[in-house]
Amino acid sequence: MLKPAEMSGATRGILLMLLSTLLAASMNTVARHISEGVHPYMIVFFRSLFGLVFLSPFILRSGIGVFRTRRIGAHLGRAGFNVINMMCFFTAVGITPLAELVALGFTAPVFATVLSVLILREVVGMHRWAAIGVGFIGAMVIVRPGFGTISEGHMLTLAAAVTWGGVMLMVKSLSRTESSLTIVAYMAALMTPVSLIPALFVWQWPSTTELAWLALMGAIGSSVHFILAQAVRQTELSTILPFDFTKLVWISLIAYVLFGEVPTWATWTGGTLIFISGVYIAQREALARRRAKP
Repeated sequence: MLKPAEMSGATRGILLMLLSTLLAASMNTVARHISEGVHPYMIVFFRSLFGLVFLSPFILRSGIGVFRTRRIGAHLGRAGFNVINMMCFFTAVGITPLAELVALGFTAPVFATVLSVLILREVVGMHRWAAIGVGFIGAMVIVRPGFGTISEGHMLTLAAAVTWGGVMLMVKSLSRTESSLTIVAYMAALMTPVSLIPALFVWQWPSTTELAWLALMGAIGSSVHFILAQAVRQTELSTILPFDFTKLVWISLIAYVLFGEVPTWATWTGGTLIFISGVYIAQREALARRRAKP
């Protein structure tokens, strides 16, 4: 067996990506489990709180300098969008088949590209517009609007994907002037007080067992961020991004074993179309950036 030091950067990056998708699927499963007794807004708050606790040692080790910024408004806006995203997502978790939830979540890069055109006035070529079209066709295959009304869970999942697309744009903008650690530090520090506001309207103390599950969610969520960052350090994003599709495989297996949910052909077909469009968009954007460099 190869030791980590003997592996290529691409191999290490792919393995880290596979681990991150498994952890992300596990966090969604925990969220489904506790959604039966904990309000989604409470889940968002405690997910943020325990995520902050988990990240605190790393932030403190870097010192107060990590919070130096001239763009506090942008950081606050990013935190607000992130909270809205999580409120939609964790509400959808309790009422949507997990495989459909993950499959529709793949539309985030598609929405991010559309928003970049509408808000940032970025120029998108025909190749990416075609990929966007394929992504939306995939979403329609999953929600099947022609066979009945779109469910509340589907609408919330798509709303979560749209807001996550907005978050991706904000991070893209912040990364031009801020370090990765500063972006993560402000996300952790601001999301907790922001998410507390809606949680207060539905406040009910979780049980000790529920708190333990919520703490696990916070730890897993923060770990996913760290592992993804490490994966990107090892190799190109375009190399590891195709393996994000395993998230749908993991969640389908877990949902079948624990909840008896069987993904439909529409979920697999639509999810595949959405995922392919997202990967193609990412690759075209990477190509455009390389061509733009002097």
